[in-house]
Amino acid sequence: MREIEVSRITDVIERLCMEANEHLPEDIKCAIKDCREKEDGAIACGILDNIIENFEIADAENVPICQDTGMACIFLEIGQDVHFVGGSLSEAVDEGVRRGYEKGYLRKSVVKDPVLRGNTGDNTPAMLYTEIVPGEQVKITVGPKGFGSENMSAIRMFKPSAGLQGIKDFILETVETAGPNPCPPMVVGVGIGGTFDKAALLAKKALMRPINVPNEDPFYADLEAEMLNKINCLGIGPQGFGGRTTALGLNIETMPTHIAGMPCAINISCHVTRHKTEVI
Repeated sequence: MREIEVSRITDVIERLCMEANEHLPEDIKCAIKDCREKEDGAIACGILDNIIENFEIADAENVPICQDTGMACIFLEIGQDVHFVGGSLSEAVDEGVRRGYEKGYLRKSVVKDPVLRGNTGDNTPAMLYTEIVPGEQVKITVGPKGFGSENMSAIRMFKPSAGLQGIKDFILETVETAGPNPCPPMVVGVGIGGTFDKAALLAKKALMRPINVPNEDPFYADLEAEMLNKINCLGIGPQGFGGRTTALGLNIETMPTHIAGMPCAINISCHVTRHKTEVI
């Protein structure tokens, strides 16, 4: 049994909140630059040039890439041989978010009540997701999620008779309806299976996978490539002004489900698809 002070969790999350908001993952940067090389329209090229300049300034000056510094989504993969000591784990997570957003001068975007509103003032509580895995380590992933793109996400509870074509149509329908609202080029996370809630979590987790790493199952890897191509044929383009680049990547995650259903969730992310991971 390995003991870990929850203060270590706080320290790591504090730092990752700032790093994730200031530095895009390399796979996203490379995808944006590759898409810029393939664009031939003046407007699309100009927008992608601005996006590249923006993340390069953020990198050099350690400032947020976007003014919407997101709701802090925290994923903890906890080894079953780990014992946390020194306080509450959830409180330690929130303290890390609180410190990171304060120290990094990151925008506080969380309200106390979904209807009555009222800003919490420190971007807490975090959206905390935990998973028990073998071992004695803790994998911490911080994914700040902006809501211009989050608002364009969708879930549908298909009957099995809808088949693969039903899922394909739903993906294209969701992206086309989103249009320019999620600040394309976007990244699309798709979750298929489980229950209503699990499908949505799968879609969120899909956004945490590098877009240059295909699904391990060849069937779903082919589906990812097919749907990315079809999305980019929609012509929405960077920031919705037309072009070849509507999406940078599309990741699919799946799990078993009930014989009577085929849940499918789509979590849309903007080109600022931020996540940072550390193992302790």
